Amino acid sequence: MTPPSKEVAPKAVAAAPAVLEVPAYRLVPDVLGEHTSVLFCGINPGLTSGLTGHHFARPGNRFWKALALGGLVERVLEPSEERELLAYGIGITNLVSRVTATAKEISAAELAEGVELLREKVAQVGPKVLAVLGLGAWRSAVDKRADLGRQPEPFAGAAVYVLPNPSGLQARYQLPELGAFFAEVRLARDEPAGGADRRHPRPPKHSSAG
Repeated sequence: MTPPSKEVAPKAVAAAPAVLEVPAYRLVPDVLGEHTSVLFCGINPGLTSGLTGHHFARPGNRFWKALALGGLVERVLEPSEERELLAYGIGITNLVSRVTATAKEISAAELAEGVELLREKVAQVGPKVLAVLGLGAWRSAVDKRADLGRQPEPFAGAAVYVLPNPSGLQARYQLPELGAFFAEVRLARDEPAGGADRRHPRPPKHSSAG
């Protein structure tokens, strides 16, 4: 008599590893017009800006609030309203176009290349004031002795102000201090010809780079 055959359980098939979807980051275009008197220059777009295509789009970023607090615009704009800055003679660009989670991911070579591109852009657009948002990046790429506030040398014909990075990750400077720095930029924009060497009061300096 033939013994009953044993059923062999099918082997479990290993599940294919999950494929992580990499977000498709968008280009964050410059905000530039024919009559740009103040050009703000960030370091590079963050992740939220890369997803939305708008500058300083992360909810914790204080740029838009500081802009209004400094008297450069009449109200706090949303990132999606950035084109309204053109009516105020304000533009926005970045040193580096690559999207990263933090500015620390940007290499020295990228910053150096970005400075040369910025020089060409400033020479072409001709703003009265270039406001750089990030002391550490400016020290790395342009002047290692730079401090916050007005710089001693112009950049492609524009007066240069280095301001703290308005990112919410940079808690060293609170919003009232940021607003005071932005107000200094407004005063430089509005000062008459021949007054370019005048210094304006600014908040107390902090020793660390911002």
